[in-house]
Amino acid sequence: MPPKKRHSGVTQSREPKPDADSASSPDKQDSPELSEKKHREKDAKFVSLCKSLHVSDLVCDRAWALWKTVQESMDKVPGSQERLWGACLFVIVTDMDIGCFTVTQVLKAVSLNLKQFLVVVRQLDVNLDTISTKVNSALTRLEKKYDVMLALYQRFEKTCKNIFVLTPDGKERETTRTCWTMFLLSKGRALQMEDDLVISFQLLLCTLELFIKRCSPDQLQPLYQSAISKVQSPPTRTSRRSQSKAKSRPVEPEVDAQLLETLCKDNECNIEEVKNVYQTSFMAFLESVDLSRSTDFPQVNYINQQYEEHYLKSRDIDGRLFFDGDESVLPPKVEISQVERTPKKNQPDEDGPMIPPQTPIRAAMTSIKMLRGDLPPNGDQPSTTLATYFKNCTVDPTQDVQKRLETLGQVFSQKFGEAVGPRCVVYGRQRFALGVSLYYKIMEAMLKSEEKRLSVQNFSKLLNDSTFHTSLLACSLEVVMATYEESSFKNGGSDQTGTNLCFPWILNVLSLSAFDFYKVIESFIKAEQTLSKDIIKHLETCENLIMERIAWRTDSPLFELLKQEHANAAAEPAETPASLNQPLQHNHTAADLYLSPMRPGLRGLPPDSPATPPQPPAASQSTSQAPCQAPRPPKSNSLSLFYKKLYRLAYTRLKTLCSYLLSSHPELEPIIWTLFQYTLQHEYELMRDRHLDQLMMSAMYAICKVKSVDLRFKSIVSAYKNMPNTNQETFKNVLITEGHYDSIIVFYNQVFMQKLKTNILQHASTRPPPLSPIPQIPRSPYKFPNSPLRVPGSNNVYISPMKSSRMSPGIMTPRSRMLVSIGESFGLSNRFQKINQMVNSSERSHKRTMDSGSTLKPLKRLRFDMDGQDEADGSKPGGDSTLIQKLTEMSSTWSRMQEQKMKEDPEMGDESQ
Repeated sequence: MPPKKRHSGVTQSREPKPDADSASSPDKQDSPELSEKKHREKDAKFVSLCKSLHVSDLVCDRAWALWKTVQESMDKVPGSQERLWGACLFVIVTDMDIGCFTVTQVLKAVSLNLKQFLVVVRQLDVNLDTISTKVNSALTRLEKKYDVMLALYQRFEKTCKNIFVLTPDGKERETTRTCWTMFLLSKGRALQMEDDLVISFQLLLCTLELFIKRCSPDQLQPLYQSAISKVQSPPTRTSRRSQSKAKSRPVEPEVDAQLLETLCKDNECNIEEVKNVYQTSFMAFLESVDLSRSTDFPQVNYINQQYEEHYLKSRDIDGRLFFDGDESVLPPKVEISQVERTPKKNQPDEDGPMIPPQTPIRAAMTSIKMLRGDLPPNGDQPSTTLATYFKNCTVDPTQDVQKRLETLGQVFSQKFGEAVGPRCVVYGRQRFALGVSLYYKIMEAMLKSEEKRLSVQNFSKLLNDSTFHTSLLACSLEVVMATYEESSFKNGGSDQTGTNLCFPWILNVLSLSAFDFYKVIESFIKAEQTLSKDIIKHLETCENLIMERIAWRTDSPLFELLKQEHANAAAEPAETPASLNQPLQHNHTAADLYLSPMRPGLRGLPPDSPATPPQPPAASQSTSQAPCQAPRPPKSNSLSLFYKKLYRLAYTRLKTLCSYLLSSHPELEPIIWTLFQYTLQHEYELMRDRHLDQLMMSAMYAICKVKSVDLRFKSIVSAYKNMPNTNQETFKNVLITEGHYDSIIVFYNQVFMQKLKTNILQHASTRPPPLSPIPQIPRSPYKFPNSPLRVPGSNNVYISPMKSSRMSPGIMTPRSRMLVSIGESFGLSNRFQKINQMVNSSERSHKRTMDSGSTLKPLKRLRFDMDGQDEADGSKPGGDSTLIQKLTEMSSTWSRMQEQKMKEDPEMGDESQ
């Protein structure tokens, strides 16, 4: 039954780490001169490449060994060898943490731009463990940093055209080049996390302010001439005494408030935040380069030299090349279109105002403006209404709330500064203040809803629950950081890097369990009607990550709850299979979940709080009974809802994977689901420190095995990589025993099959277990009226209500679609005709798009295969033809699924109510 694992090639994780001296900046002296005599057996061009990049003999040997392994694993080498050699060298140097060359140096050596190079490096991952976690994290960080730098440069270029006057001698070109280089240096010095888009952009405005006020008026456009005319006067002759006095007391340049305000207004940026960046990070940077008291332009050579040192030390991208339009940093045309998303002007035959392109920076600035505009004017203090709720409690929670916020605020700001940069603690305080304001706003909305539902005003038990407050605060802070682009997901939510603010960073900072955090998400979204679609999607992704893996960490309270449920033989399981085919009701509130039965004695008040007297009728009374009336412990609402959502998420992902691989065997899907569901219900310990998808892939392989369907693990992994929100670490590094990780195939052989062998074999018997009901998959509970809603019967026409009179339809509507604002002047009748054409052609275009999708490429060979075998009995498959045929069917199958979903969608609308 179990497949075997094939071991070959170089295992990067076992290589010893270099000493500290070897991890310095790239330089010939860091890596001893390559000895060509030692590498005569290698390709001469490969040795020449190694020599040009100043790598050592050890790096050369290991990169060549990696190349030979990759070469053996590929039926056909894609592209040129030299490019793959460069990728191999990058992988080895990154794993060994040796400073041989920078990213830009290797890009130029193999004639690739960065995006192309990332593709080539990922092509090496034909084996299960070719690219380590360390390398994968470096690639993700590099890609994000590049995307941010590209967005910043494109905005810089556009902004400079609005600021500086073009001159025949091109003098403004030298000014802007120095300005861009100085910005890159300031970003590198001030920010540890250089992919922070918002703070980086604010630093860019600070740098521009410094250069603008040092320019003569004739170098500036009229808007900026007027902005500095009141503070900059032409030089006049002064007496020697005055000159001497000036020398003894040099003038310290201060931020020009009027000029900075003009810059911020022109770029839709918050002036107070930019001032804060100027006074903390930027002034500290000017001090570091001895420019804080100078009124002259920074010396070009000095700034260039300083940045050169920083760039070499970081072994990263040379950001100066953006200014030169260098091919190594030029994005493919599709990337430019993704950044700008729409043409810069309307079509000639269209009426209406100009719609500005929705660039990443503009999107971030708009989101921040909306967040700030929607917060109450009382700031980070509770409103009068909320204060009244506190006073109505049997035990007033006001002091505990304030004390908790003070303590957590200090922790958050400190950790934020550690992650983003040494002088960024103040920005952490700003984020926390916004989070507190949102926290109070949502809490008030929740309590009003509960008062309406229960007709009570005393919420003492809920408002004295420390976990509830911390969870609500954590959710508010996560929304703030996501709005500021500091928390985003890539590669399935991987959180490998130490400076990553992505979820679940906030949980670690506030010492909050993921299971407790999940309880507040749905109520939070329902309570805040102004959340954007992107933020709702972000929180939904957080919830999915919790259910997939984060809630299953060893220290999670989820295991204690499950243990209690299973220990009580008379109690029902967390979620009975019989209820799976019933619609999922989204009527649970935060009070239901936080006051739901938990571990005795561990839920409720903070340690220093007095006991809470019996509460008036509240959300918890429907789920808890007096001991004399309850012969068994009450059921946990929070656990029940968690499992309902878990089953639906698990089945949705399984259905997607089955559509990729088993479209010719539809009878297997319910059987695989039965084994999968049984595992989650009865063998939940298998989820400890593991991922939901690991059990899913194992269940699929097991059932295909006992049903004699030829489906190998490498086919499953190949298809899995093409599913949304996945990470390669899910199948590369699976917990086997404590502290030991290996591939998914080892987990199946040594853990999954051993635990479930009897149950698996039952499905091959004449009396198989009864099938588990298929869960009903309703629409997401997070689609609210503020999100665009599809017009029933149409594939691409959506309507969205105006959320705020402050925001124009042009800002709120995707630029890639035609904008229609009901109630305003629409223009010529031909625009209505265009809408009709769009609707009429939607079905054909949808089918055409799906049918033209590219076929998935299977992995050529995984290291758990032995000589092409995948079976314990040594049987050999009949070639890859079956696999290729299955993979070829994916596109048309996916098209049919989408069409069916479109048909069912209008009838499913009531299920989420």
